[in-house]
Amino acid sequence: MLITIENVLSKDDVHAFRAKLDQADWQDGAHTAGPLARNVKQNQQLADGSDLAVALGQHILRQLGQQPLFISAALPNKVYPPKFNRYADGGTYGVHVDSAVMQIPGTGQSMRSDLSATLFLSEPDEYDGGELEIEDTFGAQAVKLEAGDLVLYPSSSLHRVAPVTRGARVASFFWIESLVRDDGERTMLFDLDQAIQGLTPKVPADDAHLLKLTGTYHNLLRRWTIT
Repeated sequence: MLITIENVLSKDDVHAFRAKLDQADWQDGAHTAGPLARNVKQNQQLADGSDLAVALGQHILRQLGQQPLFISAALPNKVYPPKFNRYADGGTYGVHVDSAVMQIPGTGQSMRSDLSATLFLSEPDEYDGGELEIEDTFGAQAVKLEAGDLVLYPSSSLHRVAPVTRGARVASFFWIESLVRDDGERTMLFDLDQAIQGLTPKVPADDAHLLKLTGTYHNLLRRWTIT
């Protein structure tokens, strides 16, 4: 399931982020890549754990907590602290798959990566190339969103960032461990929840069919939740 969530950050937030990120001390992204990914990764990253990365990442997480679509689609259990990258001058990230298990910095805890998220911080007309290309059941999907918008997709997907041939592509990226590990089950729950939300304003709160659908949603969530 590939979901786009608009306006995770307002344009004012994006401008404030960019004012700081454009002056940041970017490092070679290859330093944080695994042995295989290092050969196909050509970008820059903000140092993990830096004051700037932590402050901006916390703001992103606060905004995501107010996004019903994100909660419905991801059913988050754990979220990896947001990271930041920059692609310019031909920068690219070849086809790869994200690590299945990650250590959450500063906690001593590990998490399973069920979903990957990219939050765009550059407007599409600021750069050429830089599409996030995600392989799904319908083939490769090319994603290039407005600044402040986010795409959510299975971490098991093969994906790449196309070379940036003009300008700079700045983004935040992170991973989510969901309460429901299986993507198919999570997709069914999302579809059911969206149908319930669409019906709720149209029928009485005590409508028998709506109550039955809501009960089915929670019973499936109860069955499939991993704790």
